[in-house]
Amino acid sequence: MLIKNSKIVYLDRDGVINQDSNNFIRSPNQWIPLPDSLSALKLLSENGFRIVILTNQSGIGRKYFDIQTLNDIHNLLRKYVLSTGGKISALHYCPHIPNDHCNCRKPLSGLYSKTQNPKSLSNVLTFTVGDSLRDLQAALSVESQPILVCTGKGKMTQQENKSFLDKHNIPVCQDLIAAAKYIIDSMPSK
Repeated sequence: MLIKNSKIVYLDRDGVINQDSNNFIRSPNQWIPLPDSLSALKLLSENGFRIVILTNQSGIGRKYFDIQTLNDIHNLLRKYVLSTGGKISALHYCPHIPNDHCNCRKPLSGLYSKTQNPKSLSNVLTFTVGDSLRDLQAALSVESQPILVCTGKGKMTQQENKSFLDKHNIPVCQDLIAAAKYIIDSMPSK
């Protein structure tokens, strides 16, 4: 249940919070936070934002790792975030491969509906931070303000989708800490 007038930041995981790998993050040992990403989560938490992580994890569907391994990775992520003073309100993942044609794999919006009823967003200010085109497309489909970061696949996404970014007036930030500062600065003053 959402609180009226609440603020939510949706985050992709790999390439936004932690280092990405073309071979997938397959174990907790491979999960390495990006510089200042944990500070960004703390900053957002301190400024009253609910942090919700929405991540495609097709490594499960591809049998590269199992759900217990994914849970271990996410428990490590939560431990790091808590140790720095941040808080994750929710974390949802899509375990499917693209050929499964599910509704939860970004760029579709199913992961958002796991957090709340999209119709309940009318009194909620939301931002979505991602490093791929599908993150941005998913954000637009639920009328969340997308922000592209240049970490992970972000630079390539920026280079390959300049007209899309321009058409939708999508801000581009160097990394998650820059995106967090942008989000906080974008808030209407009371």
